[in-house]
Amino acid sequence: MQEIGYNKPLYILPFDHRATFAVSFGYSSTQYLSLQQRDLIRDFKMLVYNHFKEIVHRKIPLGYAGILCDEEFGSEVLREAKGDGFVTILTTEKSGQNIVEFEYGQDFERHIEKFKPEFTKTLIKFNPEDLPDSREKQKRHIKILNDFSHTNNYKFLLEVLVLPTEKQLAEVGGSNVDYDKVLRADLTVNIISELQDYGIEPDVWKLEGFSEKENYTKIISAIQKEHRQNVGLVILGRGADEQHVEEWLKAGSGIKGIIGFAVGRTVFWNAWEKFYKKEADSEEALNSIPDNFIKFYNVFTEESSTNSA
Repeated sequence: MQEIGYNKPLYILPFDHRATFAVSFGYSSTQYLSLQQRDLIRDFKMLVYNHFKEIVHRKIPLGYAGILCDEEFGSEVLREAKGDGFVTILTTEKSGQNIVEFEYGQDFERHIEKFKPEFTKTLIKFNPEDLPDSREKQKRHIKILNDFSHTNNYKFLLEVLVLPTEKQLAEVGGSNVDYDKVLRADLTVNIISELQDYGIEPDVWKLEGFSEKENYTKIISAIQKEHRQNVGLVILGRGADEQHVEEWLKAGSGIKGIIGFAVGRTVFWNAWEKFYKKEADSEEALNSIPDNFIKFYNVFTEESSTNSA
């Protein structure tokens, strides 16, 4: 069993989205896509990866750059990225589910071994006020992946979305902004403790951003308590606009334990919309991907240098 944690910088371009792309064509799931639509998504993901290589060439040390992708549309990306020396992260969950399931059922181990990524990853939507049966089912699922990963020398990245219940949202007058500011950090700390008590030990947590440093400090204290001093946190972008992502990165930078970020849709979604609609300026939008990512990298690293000075 390997030591828990990962404390090197990690700047991730996540494009493991699947159902999100299907929605562009008017479908709720990828199962309804035509072969042409599926090929379009695969082509786009490879284009995104090729532009990410330019990012690394221009700015980011290779060992700090991560690719988070899926097998369904990104198998070529994962293989090429591993060969190119990137940190590769393979998603394992079925896309678009409220209760987490493996994309390939109990055959998930073979699919991980096929790509041999540095990290396995799953995403859960979890709230301490969810029904006990729901929470138990999700914890059992995550524990299976957690144990397989650590037994087989893979690092494990866990993404947690803490969506508000109707009651929690009502407590803050129905404002998602106030929910993020007032309630979400404490709920996240409770979730972290509940999962740790169950024996779930991510090497890196991928969590939603905050505008307040004190909220990040709470989270780091929770994920690094006791023997977990090397466990890291990356800030996810949540598909938010550029201003909000920059705000979250500025607040989190310079805090020990926050090792980077994972920003995807904010970087490439405009390019995707132009690409699949075959708009005339789609190439220009694709070429903006490196600049978009480097802008966030500069915000995080420059702010971190300032805060550490």
